[in-house]
Amino acid sequence: MVSVYIHIPFCKSICSYCDFCKVLYNKEWVVNYLKCLKEEMMERYMGEDIKTIYIGGGTPSALSLKEIEYLLNLTNLLKKEHLEEFTFECNIEDINEELLLLLKKYNVTRLSIGIESFDEENLLLMKRYTTYNDASKKINLVRSLGFNNINLDLIYALPKEKFAVLKKDLKLLLKLNPEHISTYSLIIEDNTYLSYKKCENINDVEDSKMYEYICKTLEKKGYLHYEVSNFAKMGFESKHNLVYWHNEEYYGFGCGASGYIAGVRYDNTRSLSKYLKGEYKSSDILLSNDDIRDYEIILGLRLLKGINTKEFMRKYNVGIESVYPIKPLLKSRELILKDDYLFINPKYIYVMNEILLKLV
Repeated sequence: MVSVYIHIPFCKSICSYCDFCKVLYNKEWVVNYLKCLKEEMMERYMGEDIKTIYIGGGTPSALSLKEIEYLLNLTNLLKKEHLEEFTFECNIEDINEELLLLLKKYNVTRLSIGIESFDEENLLLMKRYTTYNDASKKINLVRSLGFNNINLDLIYALPKEKFAVLKKDLKLLLKLNPEHISTYSLIIEDNTYLSYKKCENINDVEDSKMYEYICKTLEKKGYLHYEVSNFAKMGFESKHNLVYWHNEEYYGFGCGASGYIAGVRYDNTRSLSKYLKGEYKSSDILLSNDDIRDYEIILGLRLLKGINTKEFMRKYNVGIESVYPIKPLLKSRELILKDDYLFINPKYIYVMNEILLKLV
């Protein structure tokens, strides 16, 4: 079984921090894009059973209802008899009864909703438009129509953000009682509005304090911290994202999407004009066994549970300690080996990249 990610690059407005593949909504482009998306899927999909589907962006909910139905109907090109999870990303302001009923019709099981913040200054800086009252009403509507698997995104550590703002954002987010929460420390990327405005990242000390507060608060409220940036109520971990972190295979369809199929990691073009000409792929790399094992380490150690050493042996016919210099890191307690799982010591999660560099 493999998974499928479908990228929709259209947005009604462009967030100031976003460096994803995106453009402002244009009806003519959308119509042509969806036709090219269908052609790409028909050309590249090899008929495997599909485990999970994730439609992200951009903003998939920026499309009209007719366009969204066309998009959802494209998933019928896939074998979905054993589908375990179907996620659709949307902005809170796009949610209405018609959209939700349409998603129900096509058996979407999970909504991922970009909240980011409720603070006026943060929202202004990010060019977002969410209020708690609006979010609460929309989440109530979502619940009333039978959706019981909701992820909410939170962005923190904005330039000059005060700790009190984070505490209030987190408190309000928890009042919405989502099954899953994704938290992201803001990184000012090149070629974004924030970079052009010469904004600077918050200092590492303050960032780490905020991260620690989020982890402790969500764990106290019953959320399992299962991946560096992700928290879930028991049984509501993102099955689709676990495919990435377990180094399993998935298709990436659409402009700017990435995939991993048959030992090849590939990236699609980020150029909408090229994509609309049918020039889908920009690069692909056939991985060696060493490359695949490295990805297993880099991705698997993002999970708080870590990597199952017996499963590693089964997949690669070699012990993890024979390939990677884990002994010094076990001695320094940066890594822990317990019950056949190798994982990063939770107190070093914030600096996990430094540990990965020592391994790979």
